[in-house]
Amino acid sequence: MNLFQPRAAGHPQHMTAVKAWVAEAFQTTADTTILVTELRCAEPGCPPLETVIALLHPTTGTRQYKVHKALQELTRDDVAAFTGPQDQEGV
Repeated sequence: MNLFQPRAAGHPQHMTAVKAWVAEAFQTTADTTILVTELRCAEPGCPPLETVIALLHPTTGTRQYKVHKALQELTRDDVAAFTGPQDQEGV
């Protein structure tokens, strides 16, 4: 695995859609920053790709969510499922 090998540009339109779904699901305000990142993992027991969604807000702090899917496979329903307290991973 070459960590410095350039990756494909990805799917910017889908990332934009995911960010819109997050904003809708969490009813974010203009001062909330939404980060969406697709990560690779080569460790045993780790999925090959996962998508991490972080919501950063200056007064309420940071919330982070992980889904064991590639960014391109993420759906609106996956994002909506994060609004339940059982899926939240605090940071």
